[in-house]
Amino acid sequence: MKWKVWSLLRTAWLLRGPLRHFSGGRGRLRSAPPGLQARMRPLPLLLTTTGGGYVVYNLYGRYQDRRLAEQGVEVPPHVASDLQVALFKSFPTRLLSRTWGRLSQVDLPTWLRKPVYSLYIWTFGVNMQEAAVEDLCHYRNLGEFFRRRLKPQVRPVCDSHCMISPADGTILNFGRVHNSEVEQVKGITYSLETFLGSLTWTDINKNKTATSSFQDLLVTQPGNELHHCVVYLSPGDYHGFHSPTDWTITHRRHFPGSLMSVNPGVARWIKALFCHNERVALNGTWRHGFFSLTAVGATNVGSIRVYFDEDLWTNAPHYHKGSYNDLHFNVGGREGVTMCKGEELGEFNLGSTIVLLFEAPQGFTFNLEAGQKIRFGEPLGTL
Repeated sequence: MKWKVWSLLRTAWLLRGPLRHFSGGRGRLRSAPPGLQARMRPLPLLLTTTGGGYVVYNLYGRYQDRRLAEQGVEVPPHVASDLQVALFKSFPTRLLSRTWGRLSQVDLPTWLRKPVYSLYIWTFGVNMQEAAVEDLCHYRNLGEFFRRRLKPQVRPVCDSHCMISPADGTILNFGRVHNSEVEQVKGITYSLETFLGSLTWTDINKNKTATSSFQDLLVTQPGNELHHCVVYLSPGDYHGFHSPTDWTITHRRHFPGSLMSVNPGVARWIKALFCHNERVALNGTWRHGFFSLTAVGATNVGSIRVYFDEDLWTNAPHYHKGSYNDLHFNVGGREGVTMCKGEELGEFNLGSTIVLLFEAPQGFTFNLEAGQKIRFGEPLGTL
């Protein structure tokens, strides 16, 4: 009890005030002895004042943006500075993701499974009626629950369109690629060359000139155009991803990197977010030329699995900044891995993002709206 008494006495003394105190019960104010005056601490005061002012400034800015949006005025996106991005990347998200991955593989006692999974279902709006196994006690750990399979009939694959959604999620953006820049979200773009890396893995550009843009190097057939589509998988979505069309995968490129959040709010704030994060790009061809599907990692999504690629190891403890590793696929003497539309391709440990890049004839159109929810098997576009 001594430490409690001492703490109370110290608090009472500090509350007497830094400069004055009452004396003798007379109610007169006089100066406290210099040695007994409460010490002013400038650093905590400065940090509190600065931090509070920054928060108020941001809140006021958001309030102004909402007012302008209500008046029909288009508000330009607020993009993070290089310093803010560097600070954001300094958080140990890779270590946290590996830790989370290990925890998700720890088997839970049978009596604890239902309350834990029920909390997750309630938080993220998971529809367990679509799961192949609805009994929560069946899933031994969180990892098995995240990677739950769906009933075959709940995701029919559309046969009347040439391309379907590879996963459940939200459409962040889609459209044609212009000037070798891809739109991350409305108003925020990133470099196509930075995202995919140099074209050392293919000879599709052998007939191009030295002045051709990176975008032109990817387009193999005259009259074709390059398109893109971004699907964001939330934590409550089904975590598997499938082949969006009939195509052949000839090459895999793995980019180790950061594991920042990829939710739409962060995607609107950090330019080239997908280029900073760890990602696995599967490149190949479909009947109209170049086709690429990239699985982008995120916080707590250090594990990206591609079923036919046993050599892939994501979120390794050590990597060289700006590096990547390539793998060319040769199966049964034939170059490439053939995928059919709707076929299982891989999975995330916990929702993330899929980026599609492909060339198509000029008649190709998307049947989408930005921000709409979409499910695996539903059409993306057609010719």
